[in-house]
Amino acid sequence: MPSAARKGIRSAQAGLLINAALVVVKLVAGVVGNAYALVADAIESAADIFSSLVVWGGLRIASREADDEYPFGYGKAEALATAVVALMLLGAAAGIAVEATREIRTPHHTPAPFTLFVLVGVILVKEVLFRRVLAVGEATASTAVQADAWHHRSDAITSAAAFVGIAVALLGGEGWEQADDWAALVAASVIVFNGTRLLRVAIADLMDRSPGAGLLERIAAATAATPEVRDFHKLKVRKVGLGYYVDLHVQAHPLMSLRDAHVLSGKVKTAIRSQVPEVAGVIIHMEPDES
Repeated sequence: MPSAARKGIRSAQAGLLINAALVVVKLVAGVVGNAYALVADAIESAADIFSSLVVWGGLRIASREADDEYPFGYGKAEALATAVVALMLLGAAAGIAVEATREIRTPHHTPAPFTLFVLVGVILVKEVLFRRVLAVGEATASTAVQADAWHHRSDAITSAAAFVGIAVALLGGEGWEQADDWAALVAASVIVFNGTRLLRVAIADLMDRSPGAGLLERIAAATAATPEVRDFHKLKVRKVGLGYYVDLHVQAHPLMSLRDAHVLSGKVKTAIRSQVPEVAGVIIHMEPDES
């Protein structure tokens, strides 16, 4: 299994264990402390558990070697995992919004003050987890791991919104009991934003959208610097799992032998993969330079 996949799986496992503990803490505190915003936060953390499981499974599948059944590999499983996590975020947001609306219309007790201390601890834990998982996701170029990181950040945001809502309810006194429910609605809208953004990234990877200009420029520079390459064109790059696959046409001397052209294509591949480690595979189409 590639080291990038192992790092992603380890981050998903850590998130799973931490979220399992937070679900219990937030759910008990929310029920005992009459704070629906905290209960909604527990629901969001429960979704985080499933998202970490999805990311874990997606990365394990994506790291498999190509075979006869899937000759181009299993890399798309990583993008599919991202899409599933994004849809789970949207589903969690919808559930929170529905329940928060119901709670707003139902009179209930003022939240207990101790719930604020619970939320402060949750916010700190989730923000640290977000930063660490996001760093792994960026280092491995894994959209699934990055999606998992943003799931942790959305949990921190819902906790922050719950903190504000409960604080307003406590300070406002009678008549302000629903403030934490309104905070849950605000948190749901933030989760919808993050879920939509992640879903767009997943769809782009599944549809083989071209990567950013920076990666293309690095590949072009490596190709142009290879001796005997006169020109190149039709550079195409797509992301599959944790790596990128390159397809380009290279032009060389028209009288070059077939053997030398084959050797040159190998040099171009080596140059690209050595200077752009993110590239997992390269297909070169050799052409005569007629200019």
